[in-house]
Amino acid sequence: MTETLSTPAVLVLEDGRVFRGTQFGAAGSTFGEAVFATGMTGYQETLTDPSYCRQVVIATAPQIGNTGWVDEDDESAGIQVAGFVVRDLSPVPSNWRATSSLPDQMAEQGIVGIAGVDTRALTRHLRSRGAMRCGIFTGGAAQDQDDTALVEQVLATPSMAGANLTGEVSTPTSYVVPADGEERFRVAALDLGIKANTPRSFARRGIATVVMPASSTIADIEASGADGVFLSNGPGDPATAEQAIELTKAVLDRRIPFFGICFGNQILGRALGLRTYKLKFGHRGINQPVQDAATGTILVTSQNHGFAVDAVAGEDLPTPYGTVRVGFSSLNDGVVEGLTCQDVPAFSVQFHPEAAAGPHDAAYLFDRFADLMRDDDRRRTRAQRGPEVGGADQSGTAAGKATAKRTEPQPEISPAAAERD
Repeated sequence: MTETLSTPAVLVLEDGRVFRGTQFGAAGSTFGEAVFATGMTGYQETLTDPSYCRQVVIATAPQIGNTGWVDEDDESAGIQVAGFVVRDLSPVPSNWRATSSLPDQMAEQGIVGIAGVDTRALTRHLRSRGAMRCGIFTGGAAQDQDDTALVEQVLATPSMAGANLTGEVSTPTSYVVPADGEERFRVAALDLGIKANTPRSFARRGIATVVMPASSTIADIEASGADGVFLSNGPGDPATAEQAIELTKAVLDRRIPFFGICFGNQILGRALGLRTYKLKFGHRGINQPVQDAATGTILVTSQNHGFAVDAVAGEDLPTPYGTVRVGFSSLNDGVVEGLTCQDVPAFSVQFHPEAAAGPHDAAYLFDRFADLMRDDDRRRTRAQRGPEVGGADQSGTAAGKATAKRTEPQPEISPAAAERD
């Protein structure tokens, strides 16, 4: 369908900066943390990524909506962002795979959007001032109140610092994504906001994934018969994730092979006794350069994080679990992009090797985790494991619904300019 934009809308930042435009998607008001994403493609995967919970995403690409909406490309059961800000909304999608349009999906799912915004000026403002709270107001909410009143509403909303959002995105019950073909290993994945392409990435390597609620205990993990433990990406401040931190310590105590991505990297850092902190405006895009300290290889990665681990690259870091090293670093600003434990079988990365959307330079890290499980002398035999997984039902879960939709991701590499702090 052709999209006609006529209803006034306004984006209000907590520092009083105002951007005017027109409404698309749902009508009404919405609030969240204003962040920008630099990917030139992959907006649907961005909008359905649970890590963006309670965030208003600004697309730096000048035109959005060209490829419409493809149901099987969702990374979770629905749109996760609080709102969406674009410069030029494509009037009609042009994609043979499209099942609907972006505005129609946003309206159906109750997500407020604003188009016609000078997103270049907005992004420069956030790079200078940092990510901040914001609100999108449409129709009467935008026209019947002055800007001061709108700013007051924004200031009344909670900050992302100190936000505990895991409970809003985690699965309520466990489910299994079976391995493709013969099962080589089984992984217990703590769902802190997992993306659907992560279990698919495991499955392609013969690894079955038992996706478990964030409230799971070490006893639950051991009962699953898992060969390794995985901590997923997710939203919020890692300092609030006390249960996940304590669970990670229990995993390290038992020397169970461990792999963490994004939020999982921050949780591992805190379990090791390291500090985490909030970045000025974060890393969000699909063209972020990272160096693997072990090989010197440069990777182009997909990233979405507003917090990071505080550590020094190139040094051996003493922890209660032995020596830890910074395994990966950002080439833009030196931010820690991964941790590697030297004395326990554990490592993590801040970026997204499952990369949906994004480049697949880092996909080998799933194989590195498989090697950890293969070499684990504590690995239980099949007879000692929990029940078989082939017939488990995953249809009622968020990531399970999305996983069932798509079998193979499409690699996408963005030429967008990389952000620098």
